Amino acid sequence: MSNVDRSPIEASADELVASLRRLGSCAVAFSAGVDSTVVAKAAQLALGDRAVAVVGVGAALPAGELSAARELAVVMGVRLVERATLEIENAAYQANAPDRCYHCKTELYGHVHAVARELSLAVVVNGANADDVGDHRPGMRAAEEHAVRSPLLELGFGKDRVRALAQHWGLPVWDKPAAPCLASRIAYGQQVTPERLAMVDGAEQRLRALGLRELRVRYHEGDIARIEVPDEAIGLIAVAETRRALVRDLRALGFKRVTLDLAGFESGSLNTLVPVEMLTFSPPAAATRRE
Repeated sequence: MSNVDRSPIEASADELVASLRRLGSCAVAFSAGVDSTVVAKAAQLALGDRAVAVVGVGAALPAGELSAARELAVVMGVRLVERATLEIENAAYQANAPDRCYHCKTELYGHVHAVARELSLAVVVNGANADDVGDHRPGMRAAEEHAVRSPLLELGFGKDRVRALAQHWGLPVWDKPAAPCLASRIAYGQQVTPERLAMVDGAEQRLRALGLRELRVRYHEGDIARIEVPDEAIGLIAVAETRRALVRDLRALGFKRVTLDLAGFESGSLNTLVPVEMLTFSPPAAATRRE
C-alpha cells in the first residue's frame, strides 16, 4: 500500500510500530488498559519475541484485571511476565499523600527493569499518552527517574487516537473505561490498607453487577463510601429497592455510610483536593504534540 492510500490511523499505526522497532527490544509496563495494550501490540508487531509485557500484581489491582491481562497477551501474541509488587508495604505509599502514585510506579518500574535486565531487553516503555500531560500524575516523575520511554506521548498521540489504534488492531479494550488502581479511590490522607482496598473493590464489583461500566466508589474518612456513576445512572441507583440493597451490601463490606454523589462520575475527582502547585508536569524534551 502506498503512502497516499493509507488512512490517517494506518499512518499512525505505522509510525508507532516504527518508533518501537527503533528501540531494538523492550519491556512494556502493562496494565491491560487501552494505552499499555496499544503499546504492547505495537511492540509485538515491531519486535516479535524481543518485546515482553510485564504486569505488576499488587494489592491495589482491581479484580479481574490480571485475568484480563493474561487474555490480552494471548490475543496479541506477546509474552507476559507477572511480578508481585509490594508497594503496600511502603510507609510512604500507605500514607496516601498526593504523591502516592510516585511510590507505586517506582516499585513497578523497578520490577519491569529487573525483567528487562534478565531478558537482555534494551528499554522499558509505558502507555502514557499526550493527554496525560498537565494532569496530576506523579507516576510520570517516577517514569522519568527510571528512564522509562513513553512512545505514545513522544509521538503526541492522545487518548482518542490510542482508542482508534486499538480498534484498528482489533483489540477488545478499544472502548474499555479507564480502570486506575484501587488506591486512587481512597481520599488523600486516609491510609491505604489491604482492608480498605478490598472494601472498594467489592463495592465496585457490586455496582458492575448492575450493568454499569463507568463508576467509582471513593473511600472517605469514617468508612464512608461515595458512589460516582454517570448522570444517566443516578436514577437507577436511587431506586428505593436498589438503594437499600446497595447500602446493605456495602455495609457488609465494612462501610458505615453509603452516599451517592449527585455530581455524577468524574475520573480523578479526588485530584481537586491536590494543591495547584502539584498539578503540573513537564513532558520529556523529546515529546512533541502532532495534530
